[in-house]
Amino acid sequence: MTSPQPAIQKNTIQPIEVTAHFNQDGKITPLRFRWRGSLYTVGSTGRCWQSADGWHILVMTAGGQMFELLFSGQDNHWYLARLGAGSLAPGRMAV
Repeated sequence: MTSPQPAIQKNTIQPIEVTAHFNQDGKITPLRFRWRGSLYTVGSTGRCWQSADGWHILVMTAGGQMFELLFSGQDNHWYLARLGAGSLAPGRMAV
């Protein structure tokens, strides 16, 4: 039995704390992140793309949860843009 996903307000991007590796070529690899008081270890990363609001990175946690993280180069902050299949951000398309 899997535990239910935490409830999220739709149409908001939530700031989060992220530990990430930035290599010389500019590739960003999130290692872990803190959201709502819990620490999530990134087990694998998937698709990564850049948009007007920053770098989007799909991650799968060691526990099997999928998240879309957003790194904004404008303010050098990280945000949770999507949890699983539900979009958190207005105007952003689910992938």
